[in-house]
Amino acid sequence: MMTFEDLRVFATVAAERSFSRAARKLRRTQPAVSQAIRRLEEASGERLIDRSSRDGTLTAAGELLLGYATRLMRLADEAAGALADLRQVKKGRVLIGCNEGGVHTVLPLVAEFQREHPGILVDVRRVHARQMSQEVLLRNVDFGVLTFTPRERELASIVLGTDELVLLVPPDHPLAGRKQITMEEMGRQTVIAHNDPSPAREEVLRLYEQRHAELNITMSLPSLDGIKRAVEMGLGVALLPRRCAQGEIARAQLIEVRVPELRSPRQVRFIYRKQGGLSHAAQAFLDLVQTKG
Repeated sequence: MMTFEDLRVFATVAAERSFSRAARKLRRTQPAVSQAIRRLEEASGERLIDRSSRDGTLTAAGELLLGYATRLMRLADEAAGALADLRQVKKGRVLIGCNEGGVHTVLPLVAEFQREHPGILVDVRRVHARQMSQEVLLRNVDFGVLTFTPRERELASIVLGTDELVLLVPPDHPLAGRKQITMEEMGRQTVIAHNDPSPAREEVLRLYEQRHAELNITMSLPSLDGIKRAVEMGLGVALLPRRCAQGEIARAQLIEVRVPELRSPRQVRFIYRKQGGLSHAAQAFLDLVQTKG
């Protein structure tokens, strides 16, 4: 059987054109080098070096094997370099699961991380809140973003910040000058909703049902950005997590109006497995989050 170490000895002999010089370079005895070549010849069933030649000329079989040995040495060097890059967090991937709203909280962390580690791919995947804990435990993602504390004891969490639901209206809307309104007043507006089921959506619907109050949903859209755009166009109003519209609110593209009964304040949590098993890249990301938490 050909071993990697014997191939390395053979490649060195071929490069040095001498058993003695190869032995010195490899810091081995000359008999040990000769034995390595003999093992390769026995494994291949071919003479690899012309013993009648004083300069260690390779046979045809030796030339053929040298090509493969050289490629293997190069691959070994590349593998060692790649592993070193992983250890030094120069390469790798971080997988984060979150719902559409969670992206807005995690993006500043991603931006800061990539300034320090530009070679790392940060892959943020859409995962429903109900599935988040299992996805993290099954190692389908490294981390998750939730607005509640996970029940699973195997998971830990770090608070990234707080959030609440606010009513978003366009600047020229009649409610734009109000600081807050009742949920009944909101229910009489033309409401644009997210058509993806979520705990927050179900909680709002349950509150209206308990109050026997009207909720005039006239449009549902599949994305938060689509909903915000529809509100800007004057197609209705929307109750969304404030963090999802911080930029639009700051630029006065959208106006926030509080609905105290529907605020639903919550903490945004970054969840991870207590029993690590993280890649060097993922551990570096967790270290960053822990400095913020």
